[in-house]
Amino acid sequence: MAAVRLLSYNVRSLRDDPAAVARVVRANAPDVVCVQEVPRFWGWRRQRRRLARACGLRVAAGRRACGLAVLTVPHVRRVAREFHLLTPERGLHRRALAIAVLEVGGARLIAASTHLDLVDGPRLRHVHEIFSHLDRARRRHGAPVVLAGDVNEEPGGRSWTLLAERFQDAYAAAPVGGEPTFTSRAPKRRIDGVFADPAVRITACGVPPDGAGDHPRATDHRPVLAELAVEPL
Repeated sequence: MAAVRLLSYNVRSLRDDPAAVARVVRANAPDVVCVQEVPRFWGWRRQRRRLARACGLRVAAGRRACGLAVLTVPHVRRVAREFHLLTPERGLHRRALAIAVLEVGGARLIAASTHLDLVDGPRLRHVHEIFSHLDRARRRHGAPVVLAGDVNEEPGGRSWTLLAERFQDAYAAAPVGGEPTFTSRAPKRRIDGVFADPAVRITACGVPPDGAGDHPRATDHRPVLAELAVEPL
């Protein structure tokens, strides 16, 4: 089994303390980072590359739209990447799905990052669209899927329930560390999650410890760290 450390993190367009964001990421030594709200205006490519370099990572997937990216450590090989805009909703932010097909430790994994809507109806419709995109990627690349992101809903909501029926809710499967992710200063709600195909073994998942006190400095969300095991090719 190949061990993979995957971090999901909403960085609020780096409007708080980018150096603290990088310290949080480095402290958790992830192989893969699924990022939400990366910069998408005014030199967005430069800002994303600077963030990746500061974290010791590189950009594996993502476009300007919707503020999504997948970052990886240099030894993880990117096999393919995809980016899908989800159906637009009038008056709401555009939503999307960033996908990176990766090889790590002799195993192949599809890592996907998304950021769902604040409104119930569009959020649920987008979950169904995401399933369709991930089903096609799974068939095309013959690899299990891990979907991570800001769900903007807590467990028990309709969209979260649908995700947990299709995938393993990683925190529910192997809780280690903290549970609530929002806000970073006074976390009370678990609205960020990692969801994995049944073929992926989850060994631990939760908000990692913050010995340096960087979580509230970095952004308004706390990160979610999942330790996964994936069958080799």
